[in-house]
Amino acid sequence: MATTAPSVPNWPSQRFACIVGAPRCGTTTLARLLESHPEVSFSSVKEPHYFALFDLDDLDQDELKQTVADEYLARYFHDVDPDAQVMAEGSVSYLYAPERLLPLLRLWPDAKFIIAVRDPIQQLPSFHQRLVHQGDETVEDFEEAWRLIDERRSGRKIPRTCLDARQLQYDEVARFGKHVGRFFDVVGRDRCHVVVFDDLRADPAKAYAGVLDFLDLPPAPMPENWNPRPRRGVKVKWLQRLLKRPPIARTVLAGPQFRKRIAAKPQRRPPAPLRAIMSARRALLEWNRTDPPPVRLSPSFAQEIREALRDDVAKLSALLDRDLSHWLGSSDKKSASYDQAA
Repeated sequence: MATTAPSVPNWPSQRFACIVGAPRCGTTTLARLLESHPEVSFSSVKEPHYFALFDLDDLDQDELKQTVADEYLARYFHDVDPDAQVMAEGSVSYLYAPERLLPLLRLWPDAKFIIAVRDPIQQLPSFHQRLVHQGDETVEDFEEAWRLIDERRSGRKIPRTCLDARQLQYDEVARFGKHVGRFFDVVGRDRCHVVVFDDLRADPAKAYAGVLDFLDLPPAPMPENWNPRPRRGVKVKWLQRLLKRPPIARTVLAGPQFRKRIAAKPQRRPPAPLRAIMSARRALLEWNRTDPPPVRLSPSFAQEIREALRDDVAKLSALLDRDLSHWLGSSDKKSASYDQAA
């Protein structure tokens, strides 16, 4: 049984919940929906990645609670609504490192986790495009990037602007059966609620209602003017990498979400020179935005991905007690293109 953490001044009374991934499976949509609920206080940064970045296992209970209060709660939950029932965040990295959440469970023994999964044939090209947009990937053709997996696993041909080379192991990122199974084993199946992207796309209101029921929150309507986040393309790739992954002075040139992650305390209004720099950065990012190119995979390449992940899809089907064989599809001509707008 988990040990109750000692008293720390102003420790929040709210329950804890986390959307843990996988990436490009609707986690941002789920975060926006939860953030709109009146009984939820969402983190100031959607993906703090705090428990994945820091090894807290060796801290005793007093040190753990004080450290998390000072470095995590003060940074990302400094304005929690006292009337809210749940605090929540959405770090997709947690799905791939569930053992890092054991200290979290010592502090919130009743914590709950929402896992999002998606057909890898849809998820992987979308994820690749996102990495290109962020500057972590420089190979713009997904099939070419897929062919580099083995070299990159060995530490070669990794872009200098990539923050975490593990993201470039596309086959490993999409082994949802493996990672969901491990997550269940570490934190407990009863703590987890899995949202399949097919359901979120087909009926967002129903999927949202299922999440609220799992979190023991009262029903709430979908927020007005709600739309899923669109895909984004860029006009000038090198400019995007410079703005998103600047090689120097990153604390100045990087975006507000990054600066919030590294801030030692809740941020005040930045000085006028920094506001001017960030305004120019936003204007350049907006100018550089364009519609993304269509995602097209050859039927043979799509089938290659399916074969590589066939056993893992079967494992996920067994874990969820749900037939996901349609993800394995067929290699007909319709397999060559995918609508990633959802």
